[in-house]
Amino acid sequence: MTPLDSRDIEILRVISREGRITKAALAERIGLSPTPSWDRLRKLEKAGLIEGYGARINLRKLAPHVTVFVTAELADHTGARQRIFEEAMQNYDEVTGCWALGGGFDYLLQIVTRDIDAYQRLIDAMLDNRIGLARYYTYIVTKPVKGDGPPPLDVLLDD
Repeated sequence: MTPLDSRDIEILRVISREGRITKAALAERIGLSPTPSWDRLRKLEKAGLIEGYGARINLRKLAPHVTVFVTAELADHTGARQRIFEEAMQNYDEVTGCWALGGGFDYLLQIVTRDIDAYQRLIDAMLDNRIGLARYYTYIVTKPVKGDGPPPLDVLLDD
């Protein structure tokens, strides 16, 4: 892909905040006509800079739930064991985020379940399934302060 110019960056900025924007509205926001702006958007998608589109669901209005962050340590730090753990994470729908970490813990998990009892049953299942989890620490979210916001493109792309 050719280097990004200011209009490409503006497209990324706009759609990271408004994924359902119309072709005409996007064109107006970036100062191009609809066809060239849509062509640029498709180019960014094809290059893999845009991974997808989705809605942010207000779970508090939908159903009772609890969000839990878990720091996890593996029993064995071989590449094969890490792959087993990482592949297992794909099988748990309640695991809405999983990050490998450098430092004291091996992974950080974000888990959303109906309640604490359901969370504990999930952890028990993970332990029973022998996916390599040796130790875990639970952090219950008491209130959201700042969520999954758009990336700070100005900070990341500032020369």
